This record gives sequence, C-alpha cells and structure tokens, in this order.
Amino acid sequence: MISEIQFQKELLGIIENGIREDIGEGDHSSLACIPENALGKAKLLVKEDGIIAGVAFAKMIFHYVDATLEIETFIEDGNEVKYGDVVFHVSGSSQSILKAERLVLNSMQRMSAIATKTKKYVDLLQGTTTKILDTRKTTPGFRAAEKWAVKIGGGENHRFALYDMIMLKDNHNDFAGGIAKAIQKTKDYLATKNLELKIIVEARNLKEVEEILESGGVYRILLDNFDFETTKKAVQLIGNKCLTESSGNINEKTIRNYAACGVNYISSGALTHSVYNMDLSLKAI
Repeated sequence: MISEIQFQKELLGIIENGIREDIGEGDHSSLACIPENALGKAKLLVKEDGIIAGVAFAKMIFHYVDATLEIETFIEDGNEVKYGDVVFHVSGSSQSILKAERLVLNSMQRMSAIATKTKKYVDLLQGTTTKILDTRKTTPGFRAAEKWAVKIGGGENHRFALYDMIMLKDNHNDFAGGIAKAIQKTKDYLATKNLELKIIVEARNLKEVEEILESGGVYRILLDNFDFETTKKAVQLIGNKCLTESSGNINEKTIRNYAACGVNYISSGALTHSVYNMDLSLKAI
C-alpha cells in the first residue's frame, strides 16, 4: 500500500485541482456582492440519514482556501447521522467560505455515500472473518478521498494503484502465455528491479487455482465470478497456502453467502462506482 505521506499528497492534489477547476481566475459571484472584509458563519446540514464522511477532508479544504477559517465540529467521521443534524460550523471570511463551499459539499456528499454503503456491507459480514475491500473502480482524480471513505465506513483498501501491488488478471495471464509464465515473469521482474510487492493472481476456475498454487509465491488468489460451491472447493484447495478473495457481481443479497464459503476478503467495485451522493448542504447562519 502507499505511504501516509504519499496519501496526503494525493489528497492535496485533489484539493488543488478542485479549487483550480471551481475558482479559476476568481469567484466573481462573491467578489461582486460580498465585501472583502465581511465575516460570516455557516453550518453543514444533514438532509439524509447515513454515515458521515469527509469532515477531516473538509477541514483540509477550508484551511487550504483560508488558514484563518475556524471549524467547530459536532459530529466526527464515521458516525451515523440523521436528517437535521448539524455536523460542523465554519466561521471567518465570507468570501473564503463561499470559495470552499462547492468542493466541500461535492467531496462530503460522495464520501458519505461511499461510507454509508461500505458500512452496510460491513454489517452484513458481522460474525464472519471475511473483510470487505474496495477496488480501483473509482472516480478519476478522486481516488484517495473515495478510498478514505471506504476506511471510514469500516472497509479495507485494496491496492491504491498499479504501482503498489502486483495483480495479475486474466488479460495479463493470457498475454503472458498462461498463469505459470505470468507468475514466473513477475517474480523475475521483481527480483531484477529489487522490488518487494505482493502478488495477487486472478483465477477463473479450479484448474487455474491449482496452477497458481503450483507456481507458489502468491500472496492472494482472486476467485473471479465463482459460484458458491466452487468457491468452497477453492478455499479448501488453497487452505493456508495463501489468502483468498472473492469478486465479481457480489451484491447485498449474496455477500453473506460468499463469506460463509470461508474467503478472507470480498472485493466490491460497487462501494465506489455505484453510490448516490448523500444530501448535504452548507447554510449561512
């Protein structure tokens, strides 16, 4: 996984680009009617039940826009919220609050939706040893915040990008001439480059699971689109040789059954690519 320093750089990049995109040469709406020295106060109002996420990120955005803005927090990330709750107050320059408003709302609405969905999946897995993972199916340019939201919701992060873990999927294996060749070439590559990266390999059937086990040196096997019975057989076959992960069209109705098969992880792109933003607003007070 990426370092905390790199993760913070990714978050800062989101903020920098978001402000550039939204403000450009200036917030002319505010500049036109709000005096430069005007002070104001606003509240983050919840208009939908769920899990709040992005409070800490909102503070980063406000302080990036104006370090003098003050935030009084009433509800922290990861807590359940209901309609009418006030998450925080922000006070200071009215122009600065308005500059940050849209990026704060866009970020928190999406992060809260992701955290809410993740928490629902985590709750469905209670009592099992299986953990929920996100994927790289994220919004371009917003990955760090979305993966942060998964963590806030109680899930775990898969690899961040293509550079922090090796994941040999069906196309890699086919282009390389088969699973065994793909794994061996990967081991050789890592040795040559003096890299220590974990290797995950995707299997499409039990025969491929056997091939992966014969090659050895794999951290986790991804059981892609396996049904329940085949998943159980694969888990028994793998034993404690490496970790297991189920993926592929797993939803709220089937996730518990896959966990019952004994897999260590279930990965779901739906955590980040199939959510509807939570309704939040920033209101002057």
